[in-house]
Amino acid sequence: MRIDAHQHFWNTARGDYGWMASLPPDAPILRTILPPVLEPHLKRFGIDRTVLVQAAPSVEETEYMLGLADATDFVGKVVGWVDFEKPEDSRHLERLAKHPKFSGVRPMIQDIADPDWMHRPDVQWGYRALIDLDLTFDVLGYPIHLDNFLRLFDRYPSMRTVVDHCMKPVIREGRFDDWAAGMERIARQTPVFCKLSGLATEAAPGWTIETLRPYAEHVLAVFGPGRVMWGSDWPVLEMAGTYEGWRKAAEAIVGKGPAFDKVFGGTAAEFYRIE
Repeated sequence: MRIDAHQHFWNTARGDYGWMASLPPDAPILRTILPPVLEPHLKRFGIDRTVLVQAAPSVEETEYMLGLADATDFVGKVVGWVDFEKPEDSRHLERLAKHPKFSGVRPMIQDIADPDWMHRPDVQWGYRALIDLDLTFDVLGYPIHLDNFLRLFDRYPSMRTVVDHCMKPVIREGRFDDWAAGMERIARQTPVFCKLSGLATEAAPGWTIETLRPYAEHVLAVFGPGRVMWGSDWPVLEMAGTYEGWRKAAEAIVGKGPAFDKVFGGTAAEFYRIE
């Protein structure tokens, strides 16, 4: 089975994608993007299933995505959102967990000013609820969060966790060493997984395979293909490249053989329990 472990859909008329306000008015992703737009890319690369990930901090968007998933065979799982600052949102988690395509949540930690937010006492209920309900936790952060996330993963080793976008290394500025060391600590000391995604958008315009290779190869080396899953991060990807360009770059870096089968399908199927 081939899986795109990270993609988005949105209807801009919904009005809950606040981050879009910071985009230039001619940004190619400022449009409604729904399953028929993605389907040709999936067919080209023989991709059977996808993981649809939240793009708005609202439970309503999660419900919207689950509606799309119900109507779209290729959406295997949905990663939604609840407000960790509202313990009463546990009722939403309990309700959503009953949907067969709901996998878990992704707090938008990269957009929170306080880098220590994840350790606030009032948000700990969220991690415990994910563990109790056997749901997944997608990690969205920056290299500045690496040490804090390591502490969090140590505190909740049984939480089913995956790091999105390789923790967004600052490729456009050539920063590598501190990020690489932090990712290696997480890989060696915790059981978390990592998405080989988002690298193109962290690079400068005109990136090449060789631009991305050191970062991708490091993730593959420290986590191993059994804990790495490829994701397109489409359509955000269109800000820095094309679906085809990123897919072919990733294939060239990963190579053929058992690693290919894991990174481009097997790992995501295992982590997200996609049948």
